[in-house]
Amino acid sequence: MGLDLDRLAAGPTVTFKTLPGPKLDEPVAFVVVTGMNYAKFHGDNRINRARSALKNNTKLPQPYSGADKHLGYPALATILKMEPDFFVGTGDNVYYDTPDDPRAVTPTEMRQKWHEQFVQPRFHELFAKVPTHWIVDDHDYRVDDGDNSGEFLPLPETGRQVLLEQLPYAAFEQPAARTYRTYRVSKDLQIWFAENRFHRSPNSMADGPQKTVWGKEQKAWLTQTLKESDATFKLLISPTPMVGPDDLRKTDNHCDIGGFQHERDEFFKFLNGNGLDQQNFFIVCGDRHWQYHAVDSTGVEEFSCGALVDANSRLGRMPGDAAGTDPDGLIKHLHRQTERSGGFLMIRCDPAIQPDRQAQLQFEFYDELGEMLYQTTKK
Repeated sequence: MGLDLDRLAAGPTVTFKTLPGPKLDEPVAFVVVTGMNYAKFHGDNRINRARSALKNNTKLPQPYSGADKHLGYPALATILKMEPDFFVGTGDNVYYDTPDDPRAVTPTEMRQKWHEQFVQPRFHELFAKVPTHWIVDDHDYRVDDGDNSGEFLPLPETGRQVLLEQLPYAAFEQPAARTYRTYRVSKDLQIWFAENRFHRSPNSMADGPQKTVWGKEQKAWLTQTLKESDATFKLLISPTPMVGPDDLRKTDNHCDIGGFQHERDEFFKFLNGNGLDQQNFFIVCGDRHWQYHAVDSTGVEEFSCGALVDANSRLGRMPGDAAGTDPDGLIKHLHRQTERSGGFLMIRCDPAIQPDRQAQLQFEFYDELGEMLYQTTKK
């Protein structure tokens, strides 16, 4: 690194591991996170705590007070010790609207959110050894539950511009870069990253065949690539939930009443019609601030990674809750948090290395200090 060839100095040394790819039977482990709220962790006094508590129907946790606060989120140190092969941020990686008065609305203000986030030492340490993949959601696109309607700032094109600047999707000079993608991680595992903000219909539109989160092209790509895959395990990693349940007040995702349930039901019908629901297909989602393992009435399973930051966590809606999107209790929860905490989801894929052993996919939920809260294995 340096100003020119005559003034070069050795920079920091970093390492990364490439994916095994479709032909290799190798074990893989990775973490999935969401909800990295800098302002709540550090205690921004501009946050309207009373308004936030009313919106979430819960008392807000206090900011972090540990002596290591200047290093950043404790969960990042925990993740680094576990040595995952890669890290997935599923959205809400920064919060343009926390505090919400003032919000970040200009490119300069939005860039500051990314810079103050990634300058924290624990991010430096993690990124020096662990490769990353990223998706955005509402808070790091425009505003809470934001779609592409409305003339308020930031405009959709500004949100996309800053995203392509700050995250490794493609060169930011490529405004048409495709942000949804799939990776064949190993012989046994393929993952899909959905784009849930750029192509969506307005949230206020009546639900039905024309209303979409994914858009026509992404939906066709997703269904086609799922049918083509011969991976043992298939994971759709989504910024937002499809099973839930979620808060009844919301209308911006696939499990919300008045939201995008028609597209969800259509997709689940596609899975069933093509036998994919019997081929170790699972959904992993961010967005929700609590961890759960849910089984839809159709049999589709969903794992919510929960908020990374303890000060951004809450307890969630349960099946049968009249204030949720599953008042009749048709969804089954095999795991849900009963105590609020930050944390993350670790996923491990192990090959069938012996003739009498099947390949397996393991889902492990942890709190931010590394205590395992739940574990399940799929074979």
